[in-house]
Amino acid sequence: MLLSRRNTFAFIASLVAAAVFAGVMALPSLERHYFRQQAEQDTVPLKLAAESLRAAIDRYAPLPALIAERGILAELLTEPDNAQLLAQVNEDLRQTATAVRASDVFLMDITGKTLAAASYRQPMSFVGRNFSYRAYFSQALEGALSSFQVHGTTTGEHGYFYAAPVEDGTRIVGVLAVKFNIDAFESVWRGADSDFIVTDRNDFILMSSRPDWHFRAMRPLSERTHQVIAQYLQYPIDRIERLPITTYDLSDTAQYVDVETGQTEGLVMTRLHLPDYDWTIASLSPTTLATLNAVRTLLLVELSVLLLLAGLLAFMLKRGRQREAFVREQRAKRALEDAVTSRTADLRRALADLERTQMDLVQAGKLAGLGKMSAALSHELNQPLAAVKAYADNARAFLKRKDTAQADENLESISKMADRMATISTHLRNFARRPQQATRPLLLNTVVQDAIAVLDVRLATGGGRIEYTPPKADVWVIGGHVRLQQVILNLLNNALDAMAEQSAPVVRVTVSGTSVLVRDTGPGIGEEISQQMFDPFFTTKSPGNGLGLGLSISYNIVNDFGGTLAARNHPEGGAEFSVTLQAATPEEIAAQ
Repeated sequence: MLLSRRNTFAFIASLVAAAVFAGVMALPSLERHYFRQQAEQDTVPLKLAAESLRAAIDRYAPLPALIAERGILAELLTEPDNAQLLAQVNEDLRQTATAVRASDVFLMDITGKTLAAASYRQPMSFVGRNFSYRAYFSQALEGALSSFQVHGTTTGEHGYFYAAPVEDGTRIVGVLAVKFNIDAFESVWRGADSDFIVTDRNDFILMSSRPDWHFRAMRPLSERTHQVIAQYLQYPIDRIERLPITTYDLSDTAQYVDVETGQTEGLVMTRLHLPDYDWTIASLSPTTLATLNAVRTLLLVELSVLLLLAGLLAFMLKRGRQREAFVREQRAKRALEDAVTSRTADLRRALADLERTQMDLVQAGKLAGLGKMSAALSHELNQPLAAVKAYADNARAFLKRKDTAQADENLESISKMADRMATISTHLRNFARRPQQATRPLLLNTVVQDAIAVLDVRLATGGGRIEYTPPKADVWVIGGHVRLQQVILNLLNNALDAMAEQSAPVVRVTVSGTSVLVRDTGPGIGEEISQQMFDPFFTTKSPGNGLGLGLSISYNIVNDFGGTLAARNHPEGGAEFSVTLQAATPEEIAAQ
């Protein structure tokens, strides 16, 4: 018998070790799954950031050509020594820059020298400086509208330039350029949950919500690229260095990134190409939440496996005891045949058999309790899981419609449901055992409203409504928020189930004193049902629609709070359930 039990425990232990090993091996793949899922979620804010950037840049595109049409500019380029004309153009450009919210608007002659600028009053003005080496100047001088992103050598600002030729008849006599500061984008991005970067065709970081990443390359730059940067002074050549990163692909548009800046930082990078500028905008989100979800999923799976193994262990031990009982019975028969005259010895053996049988019954009772607890846990989690599924589907629909506010509300509801499920799984007790969770004063109004809110999805999809007018004054009672909410939720669901045949069922909820009354207009409670309705596993629903645990668990929860749960047939028809709780004293309310 001892050897058999050892073998059984050794077999189960090996299965547990195998499950743990498989979980450890599966964790990286599970993490990658959640990384890809996180990248998909980041697509929407990334598209919004890209559209915002594109709209702001394109807003300035037509300005140089429009400003360049002003005749006074061509006059100044023809008469550069005319002080009165120069003063008028300077002020005109300053007012224009203020009106269009540009960082600067400046006029250059065909040699690249700046004659007038909106910043003529400022110490770091462009007036007198020569920008013939800039690509936007040479392109505009050839008659083309040009754009150019640059780190300013004069002001040090992170800016973007548009330029257009200034014409006198058919002759190009100068260039008009508009500069606007793009640091504002980075300031906005710093308030987001993710980091954002913009890179050019060479994976050179042009913009970033992290200042220490400015002008750093995500891969080695070619010698030709260095020469172009040095020629046009597009970026500060002395600050260019490679960002120490390691990447591997998650999908066509997403990568996992390890950034080694002092300490290794794991990020999920989602990219979006901007063909109009040959740029790529990317969002980088921390992997902490994805890793936590992977570990949480793995723990749930491992817990399920352990529960299955516990059931297998119980089954194998039971079979072992049955075999042992059979062997004992055979031995007893042989002993009776060999020692008919030894009545005293027979009685002692019988007493020993009775004691062992009692131990078997105790063990069977424990196994039955384990089955009830598992069924109760499944019953208590089904409702919030259904709400989480519906909120998630709605959030996906809102995100497709770019309604981020509604999507955020759904995600917040999902988070609350997850917290609620965690609390339920931690504090659920067998209906025959008094829970150890401490009670405290709580607002009955809030608990009722929270329970009704959980049913919003069912009411929206299945029809029906709940009539509830909160009491004018706060009602404080003694209990536990989550468990009391579960009791009321069970009663609301039962009421809706009782009116399943009605086209527009109505559940009426009333708070009277410290009691909550839930009334339906269904068929009512039969006399034979009233005697068993609070017993565990008793149900009138069809198979598959209920385990008969809701009222039993609710009854014990309310009893644990020092209250009562009762039911009756309402005089006007239907059933009415009442939950009566102890009122919280002012001292208890003030002490919480």
